[in-house]
Amino acid sequence: MDFRDQADLDASQVEDAGGGGGGGGGGFPGGMIVGGGGIVSLIVLVLVFVLNNVGGGAEPAQRRPPSNLSEQCQTGKDADQSERCRVVGVVNSIQDYWKKEVSGYRPAKTVLYSGQVRTGCGSATSSTGPFYCPGDQRVYLDLSFFDQLHSQFGAKGGPFAQAYVIAHEYGHHVQKLLGALDGGSSVAVELQADCYAGVWARNAYETGFYDQPFTAKDVSEALDAAAAVGDDRIQQRSTGRIDPESFTHGSSEQRVNAFQRGYEKGAPTDCAGADAAG
Repeated sequence: MDFRDQADLDASQVEDAGGGGGGGGGGFPGGMIVGGGGIVSLIVLVLVFVLNNVGGGAEPAQRRPPSNLSEQCQTGKDADQSERCRVVGVVNSIQDYWKKEVSGYRPAKTVLYSGQVRTGCGSATSSTGPFYCPGDQRVYLDLSFFDQLHSQFGAKGGPFAQAYVIAHEYGHHVQKLLGALDGGSSVAVELQADCYAGVWARNAYETGFYDQPFTAKDVSEALDAAAAVGDDRIQQRSTGRIDPESFTHGSSEQRVNAFQRGYEKGAPTDCAGADAAG
């Protein structure tokens, strides 16, 4: 998953908020409800539970000053050499695709933070995992999550696994713009976002940010990450049992199938409703 060296990056789509340290802050309005003003996350709620019950939770983050991404992240070559610039490149490609597919598409900024952040949906910490806030229409990401994805969830990781996570959250932004966040089950919402991530992956080369179409190895990283954050696998690791009635994001098989459906079909219309799971 290499970027085209001369691809122009638009760092204004990503904000590095820095952060870290302690501090409380209130929880999320409505108990982190999907849709409306609550956050929509790759693995919200179940991740909080796991981090509180496996390995003693995340280490407190060190306070970190924000980076000047506009100076650091200018070309695709920068994206291949820096994790933050890679996020910029991925976000640029995702939004380039969706602005051509969704009439009146409004770009959503990704906010990189460390430790804790205040959002239009309340205060969040790293243990929340990556999430989209419909209240301010922004994606929030603590890069330490990618280490947790490997160390605590057993995913192989890799650049494309990271791209899948980001594309999933932007799938929620598309849902917000299309009025699809309100109503319906949380599982259906999450699987559709996985499907949208697959659709972007199928079409990413056409955005001009990558030097070649994604390989089978790239796609396998995304499928592995999708399986790692299935409700059943997380519940098994954290409690030793699986309760399908409490699923909020879908099983590993459902999440893999949803991404594969989007990737193989390649059109947003193939991610409608229950069909998103394949």
